[in-house]
Amino acid sequence: MKKIGIVMGSDSDLPVIQKVTDTLKALNIEYEVHVYSAHRTPEEARSFALNARANNFGAIIAAAGMAAHLAGAIAANTTLPVIGIPCKSPCFDGMDALLSTVMMPSGIPVATVAVNGGVNAALLAAQILAVSEPELAARLDAKRKTDAEAVLAKDAGIMERL
Repeated sequence: MKKIGIVMGSDSDLPVIQKVTDTLKALNIEYEVHVYSAHRTPEEARSFALNARANNFGAIIAAAGMAAHLAGAIAANTTLPVIGIPCKSPCFDGMDALLSTVMMPSGIPVATVAVNGGVNAALLAAQILAVSEPELAARLDAKRKTDAEAVLAKDAGIMERL
């Protein structure tokens, strides 16, 4: 199975990335994590993206805050699916990162999840891989079922209390 590439613009994005890696581990998906900045290490970020397909990645998750150009910089250098996670910053509460991630020019798509949406980024990457991996698709189906059962258990608990 292909693996997921994960890049973050700064180690301050690690709490968001931890949600990504926890979710991928639970689904038994291999991943690789790096810190590359679109602005401070552009050559390393570019090299990672250019070589991602040859390095057996099936999708890339890029998390960054503030200017949040990392996902776009990665996407500009690969045709693999890129999922951007805009990270919350103290300045604009993540709105700046959201807009920087989602407003890509035609021809360079970046799928964008919610601000700090690490779990959904991991799940979207897993769904991309699951297109050609039936066993992974089954694990995703099982997770959905477990998640639904947890909500119904909470519903029953509320009904009992009220």
